Amino acid sequence: MNSVSKAAVHLLLNYVSNNPMEKMPVMFEIAEKLDRGHLHAGQISTMRQILLDENSVWRTFVETVVREVDTKLLKKVVECFFVNSNLEGEERARAVEKKYNCNVPWAILMDPTSACNLSCIGCWAAQYGNRHNLSYETLDSICRQGKELGIYFYIFSGGEPLVRKKDIIRLCEAHQDCYFFAFTNGTLVDDEFCQDLLRVGNFALAFSIEGDEAATDQRRGKGTYRKVIEAMERMKAHKLLFGYSTCYHRYNTKSVGSDEFVDDMIARGCRFSWNFTYMPVGKDARIDYIATPEQRAYMYRRVREIRETKPIFAMDFWNDGEYTDGCIAGGRRYLHINAAGDVEPCAFIHYSNVNIHDVTLLEALRSPLFMSYRRNQPFNHNMLRPCPLLDNPEMLAAMVKESGAKSTDMEAPEDVDALCAKTAPAAAAWADTADRLWAENPKSRKKQAATVSVKS
Repeated sequence: MNSVSKAAVHLLLNYVSNNPMEKMPVMFEIAEKLDRGHLHAGQISTMRQILLDENSVWRTFVETVVREVDTKLLKKVVECFFVNSNLEGEERARAVEKKYNCNVPWAILMDPTSACNLSCIGCWAAQYGNRHNLSYETLDSICRQGKELGIYFYIFSGGEPLVRKKDIIRLCEAHQDCYFFAFTNGTLVDDEFCQDLLRVGNFALAFSIEGDEAATDQRRGKGTYRKVIEAMERMKAHKLLFGYSTCYHRYNTKSVGSDEFVDDMIARGCRFSWNFTYMPVGKDARIDYIATPEQRAYMYRRVREIRETKPIFAMDFWNDGEYTDGCIAGGRRYLHINAAGDVEPCAFIHYSNVNIHDVTLLEALRSPLFMSYRRNQPFNHNMLRPCPLLDNPEMLAAMVKESGAKSTDMEAPEDVDALCAKTAPAAAAWADTADRLWAENPKSRKKQAATVSVKS
């Protein structure tokens, strides 16, 4: 983005900081002008239609956010997330992608540390060991390289990323043009950290929670639920932006999908939710935690119902494949760098050819496993079966073997055939249900119509 465009953005942000709801039509006009490549015309048009409708639940959502979140934070969301990441960054990333014939992601997920102060049942992070850390200099280098490729959105996981909260805040200060986000267990959020979040403005949190108190403490340890709630209360009091992240599995799906739970999270100040399904990654992973086809179908319908009826932005990492045209990993929309520096296609795929300490980010994106992802995506014509591990395990096994990628689990390296054998029964069971759901989906019918039109 040139200096004139950046100046226009800052003028716009100052203009809409007072009475932003009244000035929303102007915001959409500016967004259309900034979207020079028309990469987001459809999304901008949809948002305009929804947010200008005074009876829309999304209008209520935005009004609540404007009222309860500090204005500085909202300005940074617009500047860093919507403009830099989704407008300027997207255009640059697609140009790089075309030049080098490789995927260039929208977001990078990285682990500042493998250390964690909890020991949750079924957590794959423990397989990395607890002694690895990415230095501040490495984190800073990843961000600098990423921006050259058009990447302005950085997500932290772990371990518990807030073990390194001083370095993360320092990173937010150094890259005020980027937006940062962390998945956290919430136990290390104190008032000093909240003040740091308010000061930098470009960092939001998602609190990991498993549903009600019993479900959360059963998997994460007694007393954890109360600590998460206390952290949410502290964040809300400081007018900060946050949401929740939940892993639905065989034993908690109805809890995390219930009106009681979702309404409680909204009342506590959550603005968004990430819904993940359990993945049996790691030598000692609990296979019995894998959600049943009925539970996954329930969450597919439930998340869509929440979007239509409740003022919270809900995402389903697997079942939203219909909106992303399948799997987003392998650098297609995101990648993962673990605390040892291994560059992996996904947080749940612990295999790699390269380490960020030895190669550039661009070289990692052109490594054999990432290029195999690019050649094979999407992994299924059914966008509700997007994952190469959970839904199409034969695809992951083939790509790992073809690329010569090695297991990155430090504690107990896992053979890809052994891993895929865990998910094969679940993939087969989900296939029939997913195919029925996809046949009912309007996007499926559009794709079929387009195929018929091309053939004729």
